[in-house]
Amino acid sequence: MPYPLSIAIISKNEEANLRRCLASTVGLAEEIVIVDSGSTDGTAAAAVEFGAMFVHQDWLGFTAQKNLCNSLCTRPWILALDCDEELSPELRQSIERFFDQGAADSHHAAWMARRVWFLGRWIRHGDWYPDKKVRLFRRDQGRWEGHANSQVHERLVVDGPHLTLQGDLYHYSFTDMRHYLEKHVGYTDVFAGHEQAEGRGWSLVDALFRPWWRFFRAYVLRRGFLDGFPGFWIAISTAFFTFMRYSRAYEVRVQKPAD
Repeated sequence: MPYPLSIAIISKNEEANLRRCLASTVGLAEEIVIVDSGSTDGTAAAAVEFGAMFVHQDWLGFTAQKNLCNSLCTRPWILALDCDEELSPELRQSIERFFDQGAADSHHAAWMARRVWFLGRWIRHGDWYPDKKVRLFRRDQGRWEGHANSQVHERLVVDGPHLTLQGDLYHYSFTDMRHYLEKHVGYTDVFAGHEQAEGRGWSLVDALFRPWWRFFRAYVLRRGFLDGFPGFWIAISTAFFTFMRYSRAYEVRVQKPAD
């Protein structure tokens, strides 16, 4: 029997990813709620195929869009997923035990580790793993928070006791190197705008030393070297885009509108 659980997802043109995501949850939850911001592919058909409630909402930003999705859920618990994520068999079993063994009666939320597939392998070290996320939570205790103008880095805040589930949430975040680079160019713009909105000044020290620290932390302290060349590539690219974020912040600071 399904559990007193709503699966909450936001989407746009995610047909292939959504099918994989929902296939890993079949029979787990009493309802699936998907808030879509204007898909033109087969996303809607995939949602209907798995019995989801499919609602259109023009894009509000990640934080507001996800909170709207939560508000449409009716079950006591919510499992919040992204379209490019998938429950591993071990994680699904942990969620089932969470309800079967009564942990839901004494906890308000649960952490889970997220594991990324990149360059033909699972990344198990460095800055990308375990990447712990709260995704299972009591509906009346959780809310997404984040800067109103930010397109990334929203976070789920849940009051009350948490526990950690066994198993990984699989994440297919980047199809290849080009996809990674394109997404992170956009992140540098978001970072620069956020720094400006918060009134934070640019720092040469941050621009010079934070990239080196990010590389050392990811590749040495967090043992990214154990992931082979992909681990090295991730550490190098993380350092580079750290430098780019602070460079963009400098550009926004000194750039004046053309007359």
